[in-house]
Amino acid sequence: MNKKLVSTMIVLLTAILLLAVLALIIIMKMDDKDTNKEPNIDEILKVSVDVPEITTNLASGKYIKLSLKVQTDSKKAKDEFIKRDFQIQNLLIDELSEMEESDLEGKKEKQEFSEALKDQMNDLMQQGKVEKVYITSYIIS
Repeated sequence: MNKKLVSTMIVLLTAILLLAVLALIIIMKMDDKDTNKEPNIDEILKVSVDVPEITTNLASGKYIKLSLKVQTDSKKAKDEFIKRDFQIQNLLIDELSEMEESDLEGKKEKQEFSEALKDQMNDLMQQGKVEKVYITSYIIS
């Protein structure tokens, strides 16, 4: 074969290889952006469950009315959470009956309560997990 033809083929193969590497790098960067993306509100609502208002006594003798919205990590987890509603209600009553009014007074206390609930709910879950617990209504009388 002609030397000119061989050198042209080498240049073309090198160019194709460089384009393939560049395309691979671009695809990998796009995948990284998608995995780090926070879910939008519609995605959150699709995997969230409203826990109806519960009224129970606190350890101090006062009573509390509390409503929650619980965000799970998947549709399967949401379905399981709905099926476990009686266990969730029991968990809430147990936790609240041991608490004083001061245990829920400030922002920090409410956040600690939400985190503790999330951890205990996750102990019950088998098909996914609870991502976040939101207090949507709260009255102590």
